[in-house]
Amino acid sequence: MTRIMTALMAASALAGPALAEDLSVVGSWSSLPLHKQYEAPFWSEKLPAAGDFNVELTTHNQMGLGLSEIYPLLGQGVYDVAMTVADYAVGDAPELEGLDVPLLALSADEARAMVDAARPMVSDIYRDRFNAEVLAIAPYPPQVVFCNAEIGSFSDLKGLKVRASGRMTALFLEALGAEGVNVSFSEVPGALQNGVVDCAVTGAGSGYSAGWWEVSTHLLPIPLGGWDHVVTAMNADKWDSLGAEKQDMLRTQIASEFEAPAWASAQDALVNDIACLTGNGDCPAGDARDMALVEISDADFDGAREILIGQVLPDWAERAGSDWAARWNDSVGKVVGVTIE
Repeated sequence: MTRIMTALMAASALAGPALAEDLSVVGSWSSLPLHKQYEAPFWSEKLPAAGDFNVELTTHNQMGLGLSEIYPLLGQGVYDVAMTVADYAVGDAPELEGLDVPLLALSADEARAMVDAARPMVSDIYRDRFNAEVLAIAPYPPQVVFCNAEIGSFSDLKGLKVRASGRMTALFLEALGAEGVNVSFSEVPGALQNGVVDCAVTGAGSGYSAGWWEVSTHLLPIPLGGWDHVVTAMNADKWDSLGAEKQDMLRTQIASEFEAPAWASAQDALVNDIACLTGNGDCPAGDARDMALVEISDADFDGAREILIGQVLPDWAERAGSDWAARWNDSVGKVVGVTIE
């Protein structure tokens, strides 16, 4: 009996690791807080500790991937899981632009409500376009405007060259009279310093971490670029092979240990990042800077929103197609009180 029990214990020890699923995971920007604080701890520590999965984690910038390549390569099975900003994929899926619309969500709670409403649409898009299963949608902080020029309103952007954070944001800026300029994130400080662009859109925390305050004077804290949602997705063939038990375990873990904490910190992150950039409040990230904080009037905001609803959203609906516009109206539109005519 002792020999039998010893053999069974040895067999169990050998079988345990073999039952765990190996996952190759490609995270978002390695230098930014979303990856450092939430992605890396979840995939490298929390999920493996929960069992059933062994994870090998890298990031798309460490791999040198082109941003538009990330999801197509995921669909081909080059890796198992990938996450990056949904806006990077709109060239292949214009309907995906409806996930993150400028100016419609001014708080993290409002942005989360929009994401929850859009999730069924986003899931269908990723299955159809990228052969991928959506696991999570988490925000970067709101995409605000850094300017190396004196501005006091949306109208002051007219005639300025502005680096946008996504296609819909670029079209919105053009509707406001600005000139959209395509500049990569890493090239923005030099572009601002040399006058290639007058302003640039990114998350407040990202701009602080990357030193944009060194080459910018004015900060417009309204989310003119939306919230730059990061979609985590798994290759659909890999997902379908997991089986119901591992699928449920992964969904539960990623919702509670990654998605929920990322959203919970989003609003405080914006307040803290603005304090760090302007000196208006305490800066938990380091030394506070002295950018001028631009306050937009209600009338100015309402005018910009009218341009968004009357021009930019109908343009997107035409490109995405009437079926997607109808789905947006019945989901996200109802949450934010907007109907695309």
